[in-house]
Amino acid sequence: MKIDLSGVLYAQLKDAEKKYNNAKANNDIENVKKFARVCANTEKQLAEKVPDQRKAHLDKAARWDLIVKTAGTAPRKAMVEKGEKSGDAEEDFSSFGESLIQTSTVTWKDIGGLAEIKSLIMETVVIAGLSKPESIKPDKGILLFGPPGTGKTLLAAAAAGSLKATFFNVKISSVLSKYFGESTKLITALYESARGHAPSIVFIDELDSITMSRDGDQGEASRKVLATLLAELDGFQDKKSDKLILTLSATNTPWSLDDAVLSRFPKRIYIPLPDKKACQEIIKIHTNPLDISQVNMETIGEQCVTRNYSGRDLQNVCRDAMKSMTRRVNKDIFDNIENMAELTFEELQKKTLKAGPLNMEDFTQAIARIKSPLTPGDLKRQEDWNKQFGAS
Repeated sequence: MKIDLSGVLYAQLKDAEKKYNNAKANNDIENVKKFARVCANTEKQLAEKVPDQRKAHLDKAARWDLIVKTAGTAPRKAMVEKGEKSGDAEEDFSSFGESLIQTSTVTWKDIGGLAEIKSLIMETVVIAGLSKPESIKPDKGILLFGPPGTGKTLLAAAAAGSLKATFFNVKISSVLSKYFGESTKLITALYESARGHAPSIVFIDELDSITMSRDGDQGEASRKVLATLLAELDGFQDKKSDKLILTLSATNTPWSLDDAVLSRFPKRIYIPLPDKKACQEIIKIHTNPLDISQVNMETIGEQCVTRNYSGRDLQNVCRDAMKSMTRRVNKDIFDNIENMAELTFEELQKKTLKAGPLNMEDFTQAIARIKSPLTPGDLKRQEDWNKQFGAS
């Protein structure tokens, strides 16, 4: 079995990035857009060719797409300092929502474990989509909370991918602006775009940063963002509409959210660390299609639970185990690594890295190297908050 390194695509990406940087240095806007577009398309192809790095490549593709859309526009700071209120400035706000659109290819089958949680989100989506009596109102917002790395973003992406809905991936930090009035316009533009592309899933990460930033320099901006976001979640303009606009928000510190925020998210779902069965499912997803018949999955699952591994930690364990396997199967390469490192990229492309079955030693070594950042105290705080405020 051979591992597909997608070398041609990586080489194409490297070349396009170099040409993009040259065009940027020369202020050649036409070629900046041209090669940014090439980078975006190549990243999307890599997302398909390298499944275990799909999200990272899709995120990079989204950033390249944003460069394509905004290259050559006047910097917002300059417009504000000059007091400009041109149509171009308004268009900049209206295109903000479009810039956050991502194509989600994630489905529910791509998520190991979390069966009950997936069912709760599926139920919300299904009810929202069905024809129903006017008195039945679907949830407009779901809050996902829990330790970092447990799959909150993946759940939102799966909801959008399975439904073939438009997926808006938003970090609160991207809509907090120090320029007066901009933050609220950005939030409004986001939801206007979501309504225009319905059915839409709006995923807001780092929701707690609104609350935390209200005591800092951006206090006024974040308060206005919060007020506008709460108004959008109330959805007064959508009362008579059958469009699906579902907001999923995520936080690792739910205790920092105030009552106004929590009241707009009547469905608050705790995303815990994976149990033994879920750990096994996640490992199978990340090692597919390699042979793991030599691995005692029961033992590995128990060890992962004991070490408080999140889904992200499990992904790192699988990557580390596969590195051990490739070193074992390709001794001719790794025993000669210094000479191999002297070869050019084109020469390396002519050689092949082989793959073999994974064994217990590969995983034992990986588990010894990967440490969870979570402590029992961290987990207890999450569980206590869930008992007091969780509502599914």
